[in-house]
Amino acid sequence: MASTEQQTERSDERKRVDYEALALPYHEGYPRGKIGTYLKKPLETQEDLATAYSPGVAGPCRLIEGDRELSYRYTARGNLVGVISNGTAVLGLGAIGAYAAKPVMEGKAMLFKKFAGIDSFDLEIDEEDSDAFIRMVAALEPTFGGINLEDIKAPECFYIEEQLRARMNIPVFHDDQHGTAIIASAALLNALELTGKKLESLRVVFSGGGAAAIACAQMFLTLGLQSEQIIMCDSKGVLHHDRIDLNSYKKRFAQHTKLRTLEEALIGADVFVGVSAAGLMSSSMLRSMAKDPIVFALANPDPEITPHIARAVRSDVIIATGRSDYPNQVNNVLGFPFIFRGALDTESRTINEEMKRAAAYAIAALAKEAVPESVQRIYAREGHLAFGRDYLIPKPNDPRALVEVASQVAAAAQSSGVARRILDIPSYREQLARLSLDPSGLLA
Repeated sequence: MASTEQQTERSDERKRVDYEALALPYHEGYPRGKIGTYLKKPLETQEDLATAYSPGVAGPCRLIEGDRELSYRYTARGNLVGVISNGTAVLGLGAIGAYAAKPVMEGKAMLFKKFAGIDSFDLEIDEEDSDAFIRMVAALEPTFGGINLEDIKAPECFYIEEQLRARMNIPVFHDDQHGTAIIASAALLNALELTGKKLESLRVVFSGGGAAAIACAQMFLTLGLQSEQIIMCDSKGVLHHDRIDLNSYKKRFAQHTKLRTLEEALIGADVFVGVSAAGLMSSSMLRSMAKDPIVFALANPDPEITPHIARAVRSDVIIATGRSDYPNQVNNVLGFPFIFRGALDTESRTINEEMKRAAAYAIAALAKEAVPESVQRIYAREGHLAFGRDYLIPKPNDPRALVEVASQVAAAAQSSGVARRILDIPSYREQLARLSLDPSGLLA
């Protein structure tokens, strides 16, 4: 006879919509694909043509030749992000290649436009050699105001981002790392407030030793956690100093410990962060955690443990997943459009730790504000949304996220010295509020 937990899981499965099947006609329908281009300036008359192209276009070309920074003023560069992948680690699909990655990258470009009014080109590069990939992307700097790296496997993704950040004078942001880390950090800050737990006394256990896990752990350190409070596990168990198979990135989180398995590490732990694979957290593991356990089961498409099972095991659990059909979705769309908005509008040279931390705190703070009725209607099936255990972080559709996150990121860019353009933040917030009403528009 099936256990209560198994019955709960099966019932949950039956309720799920087959979005993969729905996606096929959605993507195939005419016109093909999910993004396109449109004209921003008039091109109706002979004069328009002569101004947009030859001979008039020589005017901005000559100015930019003398000062490259003017490309922000006279071209689309200041509102243009490259969404770039080689398809080596796509969603929960793995190394499916550059061609198969394109639907995901087109979707990412849609999100940039929908939520922050940012134009983007998706570029799928069929190249797995890291140095060759780096050369290709670095050569694109004249085209873009920022680079969003996506779905590149670890540990190559760390090296690629490090090299591109060193070579390029525009923001380079690997969203699988930093986007996840920023949203998870916001969720952690609010979960701590709800449980009364203190950052300095936490025991945090990670399941997963890849890009997202390492970035989340690093971000938690910037919030004030100490490295000795973190136990990280990969597919072979706990990262400890006796292991000789760890790359340089995993070594940063290796501990002097006798713990060897995820199950051992979770005994008495306060926080579980799963960025690994479906079903890796058992009921017994959850039972062994401390009071008011905080569980971020972020594996996609299926989490390490589902909210249905987790709540059947422990009524005091706070659980977040990466799925939109469960409460507390830790989804990068709550971060990257708004982070890039603030970075682009200040013409920043990079997205630094100060900007990432500002984004996390802005997202956490917004969750405590009353939720607008427009957002309540969209998520009506979840019941009334209000700050609490089932509402740790705001919803991506909340129009205030653009204003709050982008303005705080812009302010951090300016105060930390990476902004080329200085904005009046109160006026900028007003501009963002107007843009939030029509993200297809552009900032003045």
